[in-house]
Amino acid sequence: MTHIIEANNLNFSYQDTPVLKNVSFSVAQGQFVGVIGPNGGGKTTLLKLILGFIEPTSGSINVFGNKPEDVTTKLAYVPQSVRFDRQFPISVLELVLTGCLSRLNWLGQYGQAEKQAALKALEKVNLLDFKNASYGTLSGGQAQRALIARALVSNPQLLLLDEPTANVDAQAEADIYALLQQLRGKMTIVMVTHDLRSAIDQVEKVILVQGSVVTLKPEEVCEHFAIGLYHAPLIPMGKKKP
Repeated sequence: MTHIIEANNLNFSYQDTPVLKNVSFSVAQGQFVGVIGPNGGGKTTLLKLILGFIEPTSGSINVFGNKPEDVTTKLAYVPQSVRFDRQFPISVLELVLTGCLSRLNWLGQYGQAEKQAALKALEKVNLLDFKNASYGTLSGGQAQRALIARALVSNPQLLLLDEPTANVDAQAEADIYALLQQLRGKMTIVMVTHDLRSAIDQVEKVILVQGSVVTLKPEEVCEHFAIGLYHAPLIPMGKKKP
């Protein structure tokens, strides 16, 4: 089995404040993995480490067998739409094209191949009819799908998502999960989420982050996690304490 992400005895601290301690886990090629945990538990820090935005205090994390900063062309990141400036004057197509910045020609222009890839990505997320609309006019669910298209335009092997269904309605959530299911197996997907009840049926593996890391099968996830109570021992959903 090929491992896309491998962390070994990983530690990270902000100055003198430990955030992640003795973290070891792996993510296999093609897996759809959910990352859960309490606020402040280290989920965002873990994403930043995978993306290569920060380096471990000690230990190691490898992506595609290399340091994360050396393989950035193989991965893509989808932030929450609420964290992306909706007031910036940019069309949906222009937004998606920013996922091809590394392929600008010497004149700072996108080629036909990039434009066709952007249109194909918009078609994949069912937003082709909105290509000329201002990004700021999209609904929450449409905005999130536009950000997913921006990530997909580079044809990544690893897709990282931060709360993709946050602040969207039930239909938009269903659309996003349907899209992720279409991508399942075609790339490795790591999704940070608080929406455990909906996500648990989607993912193959769960990583619980709360200072340390515990790797679980979906059926091993405690029913209390769905309401934000992260604790040990772990009790599978639907079962009660003896």
